[in-house]
This record gives sequence, structure tokens and C-alpha cells, in this order.
Amino acid sequence: MGIGFLYGAGIAISWFHATGTFQALVGMTAAHVLFGRAAGMSYGYSLGYGHGLVFSANIIIETIIVMLVYPLFVFTLRRLLVSATLREFMERVYRAAESRRRVIHRWGIPGIFLIVLFPFWGTGPVVGSVIGFLLGLRPWVNMAVVLGGTYMACVAWAILLKELHERVEAVSPYGGIAVVAVIVVFVVLGFFWGGRRTSQVKEPE
Repeated sequence: MGIGFLYGAGIAISWFHATGTFQALVGMTAAHVLFGRAAGMSYGYSLGYGHGLVFSANIIIETIIVMLVYPLFVFTLRRLLVSATLREFMERVYRAAESRRRVIHRWGIPGIFLIVLFPFWGTGPVVGSVIGFLLGLRPWVNMAVVLGGTYMACVAWAILLKELHERVEAVSPYGGIAVVAVIVVFVVLGFFWGGRRTSQVKEPE
């Protein structure tokens, strides 16, 4: 996880040399992890930062999440890691992936790429990588497809959100924060709605 170490080091350095950047990176990381890429990127734009920082930071965060969760899922499934908390989280990921695996199976790699590029509730890069594992893709193929779709999605979100923030902030100085709040509300509602749909999927034994 060299990229995770370098990102953490960058945040630590910014704490000493650029307090504003430090706060932005911490905020984007927290928003991204808790509410997804749109919330993380939107938070960065709401602080007035451009594509350079916001886009770069969020694709790094996305990469770290995928590269961390994917092996943890595999190790948990194979009983190489035993943790009640981790297993509960991985079971939720499994249910989300399994509920969509049959549909994606018809399309194979293009299907995984599309659900990462155009995520619906309960999909995205983590679920996409797990579906790839369940379909038997080689790890390097799985990661290439998932991260490729993720980076393209981040490009689209960057263009859309930057334009949106510029427009709403021209109307109100609080417009940027309002955009973040709306995204968070939608994500929370989608989490509960998506959780109901996947709760009936059989858990891995």
C-alpha cells in the first residue's frame, strides 16, 4: 500500500506547510469514505479548490479504497482473516455484489466497467471488484477494469461538479455547502433503500 503511505505523508506535510490544504484533504477523505466520490469531490470544490487538488486527491482515495477492500474481502472469504466487525462489513459488500452478479454475468468485463462508471445505489468500484472476483476474473484484470472505470467516472464528476459549484456559488456564498449537503442526503437515503433490496441475498458461508 505504497500509495496509501505517500498520500498519508502528503497530508502530514500539508499540516505543517499549508493548513488550509490539510483541512481540505482531511475533509475530502472523510466525505469520500463515508458518502462516496461525489461528496468528496464536491466538498473540495465547495472550499474553492480546483481540479488539480480535488481530482488528484479523490482518485488516490478511490484507488486506496479499492486496493484495500478487495484483498480484505478475499482474505475474509477464505477465512484468512477473522474479525466480527470486518466480516459484517464484508457480508454487506458480498450481498450487494451477489444481488447484481447474475445481471453483470451476461456482460462480463464491460458490465463491470459500466457499473463502476455509472454506479447505481449499492454499486461502485468496491462492489464492482467483488463481482469481478465472483466471476473469476484474474486480479490484475479485475483491478484494471475497476480502476479504469473509476478514473473515467471521476473525470465526469469533476467536470459536472466544478461547473455546478461555480453556478450555485454565483447565486449564494453558501451554495457550495448546500450542494454537499444534498449529495449526502441522497447517499444516506440510497444506503437505506439499497440495504433493503440486498438484505435478502444469502450470505457467504
